[in-house]
Formats: sequence, C-alpha cells, structure tokens
Amino acid sequence: MRFGVVVFPGSNCDHDAWYALSHNLGQPCDFIWHDETSLGNVDAVILPGGFAYGDYLRCGAIAKFSPVMSAVRKFASGGGLVLGICNGFQILVESGLLPGALLRNRDLKFVCRQVTLRVETTNSPFTSAAARGQLLRVPVAHGEGCYFADDRTLDQLEAEDRVVLRYVDNPNGSLRDIAGILNPARNVMGLMPHPERACDPLVGSADGRVILESMVAALVRAAA
Repeated sequence: MRFGVVVFPGSNCDHDAWYALSHNLGQPCDFIWHDETSLGNVDAVILPGGFAYGDYLRCGAIAKFSPVMSAVRKFASGGGLVLGICNGFQILVESGLLPGALLRNRDLKFVCRQVTLRVETTNSPFTSAAARGQLLRVPVAHGEGCYFADDRTLDQLEAEDRVVLRYVDNPNGSLRDIAGILNPARNVMGLMPHPERACDPLVGSADGRVILESMVAALVRAAA
C-alpha cells in the first residue's frame, strides 16, 4: 500500500511520518509538496504535524488554501483514507473536512509529553486493529490542541460513534477529553497526539503503530 505525506512550508513531522511508515511498517511512502494539484498514485494520505505557514493568522488557516488541499478534499470525498496529525488535524478542521476547532491549550502553554489515550471505537479504518478500551501511550506536542465544538456537534459525534480516542490524562482542556475524531463517512480522522512518534520501543513506546497498522489492514481489505 502506498502512502503520501503532504509537506507544507513549516511542516516538521513529515519525516517522522515517512520514517514510521516506510521503515517501521515497511510501506512505500512518498512526500507530496503543498503546491501539487495531484496526490499521485497513493492509497492513503497523511497531513503531518508542524507549523504550516508558521501558524500565522490561525493554525491551518493558510494551509487550507494550498493547491494540494483541493486534491485532498477530492480524495476524501471518493472514500480515500486521510489522517491528520496535530497540525494536520488543525488543517482538516480549517478545511471543513472535520467539525469543531482547535483552541489554545487550557493553561496557555505548549505541552510536550507522553499522554495516555483510550480507544473509544474500533469501527474505523484507523483503529480496527486495536481493542475498544485499549490504552495507548503516545506523545503530544502542541500549543493549540484544545478541541472545541458546540454541544450539538459534540452530541452528534458521540451519537455517531465518531469519537475515536479520548485522553485519560487530558493535557490541553479538550472538551469531553476528545483526542481524535472521524468525519461522517469514517474515512477521515484527525488527532492531536503523534502516533508516528510512538512506533518503535527505542523511542519509549510503540503504541502508535496500531493506528498506522489499522490503516494498512483496511487498505489491504479494500483491495482484496
């Protein structure tokens, strides 16, 4: 299965995602520059963490206008798997591919540490290889990771089983401890923690692998 990692000016976790996919999981992986109007021959797309366009104006607010995002929207509307990590989550929200907003952390400080996540649903191509209730140790690194939405949106996410991950130890004040959500079609996911930084025991945890491995398994099933 071939993955594509979109690179925006200011992305700084693009190589982390590429390494996790190509070296830890052994999957072909290409970089896709933000000026591209096509994603090429990929089966899944990753929007990585970082500070796209320096996070000027608002996180993800400029990146949503990048030419590549038209291709990402088209890919997602056709059922393609799209995973947005940290800044990638912010870009998905700004682009309207996911609901809600990411606000400044509760204590107004940048948070960079390991957190514990709980898998809330396995009914997704991003967590199908996990177990419901499974705890994952994965790092966060963000200043604007507080997930916010109105009560109606939050209730809808809950009712439709679209809250994928919750914080056990909420580091940023996210409403209802939400760490990751799905779109209605369940093929687009955004999360603030970094699974690509937890794919090898040498870095302190390999718990993040289950998210990327779930994507690979979903693509294999779809191709069968």
